[in-house]
This record gives sequence, C-alpha cells and structure tokens, in this order.
Amino acid sequence: MRILLCPLSDGGYLYPTIAAGLELRRRGHIVSVLGRATAASIAAEAGLSFAAAEDFGGRRGFSATWWGPTGLAQYRATLRAATQAGADLLVTSVLCNGALLAAEVLDIPVAVVGLSVHLWTYRAGGEGEPPLGRTRENRTGESMRLYAAVREQAGLAARGSREDPLLGDALLLRGDPALEYPGAVLPERVHHVGPLAWEPAADAADLAAIEAHLHRSGKPVVYAHLGRFFGGADKWPALNAAFTGGPFQAVVEQGRSTDPRPDPGADILLVRKRWMGPLIDRAGLVLTSGTSAPVLAALLRGRPLGVSPNGSEQPLLAGACVRAGVAVRVPGVPTPEPSALLASAWRDPVLRRRAGELGRRLAAANGAARAADVIEQVAHGGERRGHGHSIGRVGGTGRTVGERVALDTGQRGVPRLRLGAHGNTGHPTSEGLPATGAAASPLGEGPAGGLGPG
Repeated sequence: MRILLCPLSDGGYLYPTIAAGLELRRRGHIVSVLGRATAASIAAEAGLSFAAAEDFGGRRGFSATWWGPTGLAQYRATLRAATQAGADLLVTSVLCNGALLAAEVLDIPVAVVGLSVHLWTYRAGGEGEPPLGRTRENRTGESMRLYAAVREQAGLAARGSREDPLLGDALLLRGDPALEYPGAVLPERVHHVGPLAWEPAADAADLAAIEAHLHRSGKPVVYAHLGRFFGGADKWPALNAAFTGGPFQAVVEQGRSTDPRPDPGADILLVRKRWMGPLIDRAGLVLTSGTSAPVLAALLRGRPLGVSPNGSEQPLLAGACVRAGVAVRVPGVPTPEPSALLASAWRDPVLRRRAGELGRRLAAANGAARAADVIEQVAHGGERRGHGHSIGRVGGTGRTVGERVALDTGQRGVPRLRLGAHGNTGHPTSEGLPATGAAASPLGEGPAGGLGPG
C-alpha cells in the first residue's frame, strides 16, 4: 500500500505522524512525506521520501501558523502530490482540512493523527465539563465553519461523503482515557493509540554545551516549553521572576513564541531545538502552556507538570492534566514567592507518583503499532463503512478525479512525484506546473524554522 503522510510540518504534528509512518514502512508499506521544504531534513533523518509542498503550489499550506487561511493551498498540493504518488491512503493531522478534502475527491481513506485529548464534541456523556477556554460545541462549530469554507473555495458540494468529516476515517488520539472528561464517550471513529513518540536525534555537541552550562549553575533543572501565546499573557515576566535568585535553573524552549526576553540575571538557558527528550531527561519538573508534545514527553519520563495555558487547545489539555493529578496550575504572571510553587510541585510525592503511573501506561500503549493497526483496518474496511474508495469514482461535482485534479492544477498535467520506499527521492519535476519559487514562511513558526518539538 502506498501511504502519503501529509500533516502540518511543525514538529508537534509532523513527528508523531512520522512515528506511525515508520511502523507502517516496517510492515512493508511504501511511505512518503509531503510538507514544507523546511521539513525535508526531518524526513531524511527518518529515512522517508519527501516532496516539498511549495513545488505543488502549497506554500504555507502546512504551517500551524497559517493553517486557517491556507486550506485551499493545502488541498491542491495534497491532491496533486497524492495523485502523482498513486497514494492508496493519506495520514494527516488535525487542522488539515485541505488534506481531508483531497482524500474525499480522490476517494481514498484518510487517517488523522490527533492531539493528546479529543478537541470536539463527545458522542455521549461529558455533562458538567467546565468550558476550558471554550465549550466543545463552540470549538466544534468553529472547526466545521473553517472546514466548510475550504470546501466552498475548492468548489465542492456543501456536504461531503463522511459524517463528522473532521475525524477522517479514523482519528488517532495520542493521550490516555484518563485525560478525557469522566463519563464521556468518544465518537466511534476515535481511537486512543498512545503518544507516537519520535523526534530527531539530539546533536551531541549541542547537548554537551547545554550540559556544561547546567553544570556551572549546579541548581536543579526545570524544563519550560512555550507554546503560542494566542493573545494571552506574556510568560516572560513570570519566568524571569521564578528563576532569578531562586533554587532552580530553567532550560526554556522558545517554541513558537516570537519574543523571548530572559533577564540577564535569570538562571535561564534559552534554546530552540528540534528535540526535547534529552532536555526533559535532565529536568525534574516540566512547565508548559499545555500543548501535547511537551506534556506527553514529560509524562513518558514520569515528570510532573506545571501548566499555564493561553488559548486554542491549551486550556483543555491543561485542565485534563490537573484533573488527572499529574499537574499543578502555575500563574502566568509574577507572584510574591514565584519559586515556592515550583518547589512544592517538585517535592510533591503524590504528583510525581501519578505522573509516573500515567507515563508507564502511555509507554506500554505501543502507540506506533496501535496506530498502524487502525490505519490498516481503515484501508481494508472501506467497503464495510460505506466508502468504496474507488479511484475511478465520479465525485459530487460530476467530474472524475482526473478531471478534478486537472481543474485544480489549472493545466492538463501535474508535477511528477516519484515516491520510493526509502530515501529522500520524492522531489517532483516541474513538468505541467509553474514553479512557485515559494520559500517557507518567513515568520519562523516553530523551532529551527518551524520544526520544533511542539
């Protein structure tokens, strides 16, 4: 089976999808990656073929920063690349409306790699859940409005062939049932698979330099991972207060925040790395705004969490971690004794025990194997779900798939994409498609040009 991985190219979405893709390749499938040009080195390290979305007209279409307004570019790039690759199945991530629509037009299955918690409405239960950031109904409605807008831009019928289209044919959650609201029932196509842990290897020289810095201070280490602020509170005043003249030092991953401001006297080492595991290994506590990658990486290592969420999914996951007893809330603004809460969380044996227990459950889940099992079931079970997944089907527009691709390309041909089982050989030729000349977003969305760990 030929499988095209087409998640957002930011590390928090790309890395877990690669983890599933590597297991699928181990099982004999041909697996390749479509993403922003900046992701090429990541795919190469994983040993997977790669095609740059920019070469298919998908500039910014796979960026977590631009995912909303660039859904049409993502749709067209995925449609063209999947057609040329002869893809039998797509694996994408949440927020990839364009990839969902490409799978529908091509009439092939699509699996969606989700976050650590379910974002949208439950099938049943969940009564009494507080609105963490916003209600599930509000979040689901807004997500569906964005999805419908891309459908309209793509010229597709208002209603597609799938119920609950945001789930694809299967939505793979990377967390644990303990992180869902008590009594809630997930939709039928939603599966807990586990963390899907993978990241690029740490650079030995970088790690040695960090070790030397931490050794000079000698203080216990707290790892802090900043997600996007989403217009919320700036975390830097609180971070500077907590790590100036106190008992702890911090390694702070800049993440997707754009204005780092550590005070010169603060015990803070600012980093921007494509990996976080070795840094969490050296820490005893993890501070996060509540994004999936640092939360799961911390729990897998038995590290308790301090959570200080802003917007998007951050309040939902932060609240889940507090409810599960693996995290404490940390104020996002300076407090009179800023290091006291950190010390209390560090020394709390119950918090650490619960983090260890949940981490061991997550590690035992064997997420990549579970994900591959679900994806293979999706590929083989389309007829039973009422989806024929026949490439020759005439879509709702009255055009065949080939006609639809030609229309969206604006020409009779599309760039040739040769996706092999191994190696970075997936760059398309320019035949039939004007060169875009587009580079990755200049805004630097994420560590190392948008490819950070979360």
